[in-house]
Amino acid sequence: MIAHINGKLVEKTPTYVIIECNGVGYQLNISLNTFSKLSNDENCKLFSQFVVREDAQLLYGFINESEKRLFQLLVSVSGIGPSTAMMVLSSGDAEEIRDAILSGDVAWFNSVKGIGPKSAQRIIIDLKDKIAKENIGSENISRIDNTIKDEALSALVMLGFNRSQAEKTITKILKSNSEFGVEDLIKHALKAR
Repeated sequence: MIAHINGKLVEKTPTYVIIECNGVGYQLNISLNTFSKLSNDENCKLFSQFVVREDAQLLYGFINESEKRLFQLLVSVSGIGPSTAMMVLSSGDAEEIRDAILSGDVAWFNSVKGIGPKSAQRIIIDLKDKIAKENIGSENISRIDNTIKDEALSALVMLGFNRSQAEKTITKILKSNSEFGVEDLIKHALKAR
C-alpha cells in the first residue's frame, strides 16, 4: 500500500521515527539496525510496510529493500508477528540474518528475545529456500544500473587505482547506499582510500 516515505525527519528514537511528508507526520516503527544506519539529516527515505491488526494499523520502516523483504518473509512464518520480526531485524543486519538462515544457525535465533528453539527451526525451514532464491541480504547490488558502477570503476582505474581494489571499494559503498550517481560514487571511493 505505502512502498516508501520520503520526507523530513522530525523525530528519531531507537524504536520509531516520525517523518513529515507534505504536512502529514508518519510514525514508522523501526529496528535498531535501521536506527543505527539512519542519519540525522533533515530529509530521509524509508521503505515501509503497512500492517493491519485487529486493534491497530501500523507502519514499519526499513533502511533498505533487503530489510523490508526480510520483514515480509519473517511475518509469513507461522507464529512470528511484526514485533518478533522487528526483534530479529534489531539483532543483526540483513546479511547476518540471511547467513543464520542459510547455515541453519538455531542458536543465533534462540539468542533473539521471544524466539525459542521451535520458532527458530520453523524460521529456518520455512525461509531457507526463499532466502537462497531471492539473494536477500546482499543488498541486491546487481539491480543497480551497472553502467553507474562500470563508469565509476573506469574513472578510478584511469586515475591510477588498482582495478580489483577499486571494485571492492565500489561494492562496499553501494552496500551502504545504493542510490549514488557516478559522481557521488567516485567521490566516496576516493574518500575511502
